[in-house]
Amino acid sequence: MESVLSKYENQTTVLSEYLEEFPETDGSVWILGRQYHLKTDKSKLLLDISARLWFTYRRKFSPIGGTGPSSDTGWGCMLRCGQMMLAQALICRHLGRDWHWERHKKQPEEYHKILRCFIDRKDCCYSIHQMAQMGIGEGKSIGEWFGPNTVAQVLKKLALFDEWNSLAVYVSMDNTVVIEDIKKMCWSPPQSSSAARGSTRSHGSALSPNKNTAGFCSGWKPLLLMIPLRLGINHINPIYIDAFKECFKMPQSLGALGGKPNNAYYFIGFLGNELIYLDPHTTQIFVDLEENGTVDDQSFHCQQAPHRMKIMNLDPSVALGFFCKEEKDFDNWCSLVQKEILKQQSLRMFELVQNHPAHWPPFIPPAKPEVTTSGAELIESTDKLLELEEEFEILSV
Repeated sequence: MESVLSKYENQTTVLSEYLEEFPETDGSVWILGRQYHLKTDKSKLLLDISARLWFTYRRKFSPIGGTGPSSDTGWGCMLRCGQMMLAQALICRHLGRDWHWERHKKQPEEYHKILRCFIDRKDCCYSIHQMAQMGIGEGKSIGEWFGPNTVAQVLKKLALFDEWNSLAVYVSMDNTVVIEDIKKMCWSPPQSSSAARGSTRSHGSALSPNKNTAGFCSGWKPLLLMIPLRLGINHINPIYIDAFKECFKMPQSLGALGGKPNNAYYFIGFLGNELIYLDPHTTQIFVDLEENGTVDDQSFHCQQAPHRMKIMNLDPSVALGFFCKEEKDFDNWCSLVQKEILKQQSLRMFELVQNHPAHWPPFIPPAKPEVTTSGAELIESTDKLLELEEEFEILSV
């Protein structure tokens, strides 16, 4: 196995022989809310795609949990796709959707802070270590394959510890997005989970303290909205295709998580009836932080044309992602959904409702347990992580 993996060491792009260039047509390509005409905008299109953070399998990182795997090859693809979707949200949050990466060009400090969140170290807030260990609370053993909904739940929980990015992560339930709940969550004043429940229980200092109070600012909390869906039984139902493609046109789009059984991709757009995706199935060697805190980022960007697949080959289990930095972005998203998604009278892809359904349990905005962190500190052990899980359970909506 080592000899097989070694040929990918320090690989910085997907191998060209596995890539298919975009055809010379008059068609348009949609990438995360941006439209490109192939005949005139191909260079801009490829520049936009290369700016997306590309997370792949890695090897030779520190063993997960101290004694677990030191590579996620063969099982971590959906976790990597979740990282890519979240990274796109953070880029929109700090740098803007139109920010572009250029090779060997000096990047702003916010970019390096974003990238540091995903380095394969146990003390980085969205590392493979943190995601795999948080998956235990979702019934997934370390080294077990995740589905789109599991990754969404894991990201929601990890975001509670991330004060720098200060995201409100909403994962829809029963194919339904509730406007009232989202606004309650995004405008909710910061509080600990024990305060939310009227409890005085404390877990001590499982995570290192942090004096950054960015997570305690008033106002609208930037929203990461994730919508896990089942678009068919064994295959995607063709009735959903147009609505699915419309989601990539929305300016709030973060793409979709999905792929094929046990084979996850990060979908970022479409061309005709083909989906465009970034593929995590390349094993690269672990890249650590430099002494100055920056990251050698050459292997974190795919610098060639991405893969494409027929939309009808998509597994029906997916998760859509959207980012709304301000309330007006969310209001605009709701309007677009009403116009483009809910126009279908039957078999809608998902529902958007104003009020919390009366038959659902009461909505409690997610709040972190009484520990503080910069979002880049270690949940020290599985024992502590499971100890915190009781606090998380009331947040699952």
